Amino acid sequence: MSHHKLDARRLLCPMPVIRTQNLVKTLNPGDTVEITSTDPGALSDIPAWCKINGHKFLDHHKQGDELIMNIEVGED
Repeated sequence: MSHHKLDARRLLCPMPVIRTQNLVKTLNPGDTVEITSTDPGALSDIPAWCKINGHKFLDHHKQGDELIMNIEVGED
């Protein structure tokens, strides 16, 4: 298992989800991704995408105007 970081700052919907999806396609189940986004909509979009696609939304926190979200890659 490995940990990855995705910089989705300054990207608007739907780009944070698309970038997350593209990265996750290259990863293995159990890998984790830390996504940094400045789009407030990503806080609802990323968890919804995870639920639909079998990934786990682990947690999130806010740092200034940035949202930091952590997900775990699920099975294909």
